[in-house]
Amino acid sequence: MDWLERSWRPVLLLVACLAVWQLVTTTGLIAPYLVPSPAATLDVLVEKQAYIWHHTWVTTYETVLGFLIAAVVGVLAAVAMVYSATIEKTLYPILLFAQVVPKIAIAPLFVVWLGFGLVPKVLVAVLIAFFPVVISMVTGLKSVDTEMLELASTMGGGPLKTFVKIRFPASLPHLFAGLKVAVTLAVTGAVVGEFVGANEGLGFVILQANGNIDTPMLFAGLIVMSLVGVLLFVLLELAERFMLPWHVSRRTSAVTTTI
Repeated sequence: MDWLERSWRPVLLLVACLAVWQLVTTTGLIAPYLVPSPAATLDVLVEKQAYIWHHTWVTTYETVLGFLIAAVVGVLAAVAMVYSATIEKTLYPILLFAQVVPKIAIAPLFVVWLGFGLVPKVLVAVLIAFFPVVISMVTGLKSVDTEMLELASTMGGGPLKTFVKIRFPASLPHLFAGLKVAVTLAVTGAVVGEFVGANEGLGFVILQANGNIDTPMLFAGLIVMSLVGVLLFVLLELAERFMLPWHVSRRTSAVTTTI
């Protein structure tokens, strides 16, 4: 089966990492209060599943909302930049400047301005996820063959029809590549916002566990946070396979290695 062929290597690596983790904690090479055993972490996940599930839902909601806003605004900004050189020359330096500013440094300002509610966390997620969407979409829109655009123009295709029929479909592989990066960054953004000021969410759980030196809960929060990012990434991967079967099949069927 194709999915089994693709997944056995990462599963084997994960099992090996868990075995090393169990060995290190069992032999006492590292104190339990520094690194808990896999069994202790699993116990926390089972015993406090309702508590963890509630905070996981909060972080997931913030992540998805921030990602969707970043995706929509990012695509619109990319289209405006591609179709207007003036907008591109004006907006691109500002986007680059906003990207290099550490979000953890400005997150406290959002809390001061907007309070401890949902908005600051979503805003941080948007800022972190926005840049990959814009860059990938701009690259995709500009990668269309100019001869194809000229052919569409000679056949009477207007800018809107050319965009819908040619530019946008051709940019989708680049867009999905940026979206898959952006959705994982959105998880980080939501958690960073929760670190700064929140009373719920996985960032709050991790921060509270760290303050209480509750390493099993800390590791449990980190694992669940990672699983949220992986799940969202996989959902986008499935959406890409559904919307671009020609692109995905061409890429996955290519023989790249014999190992």
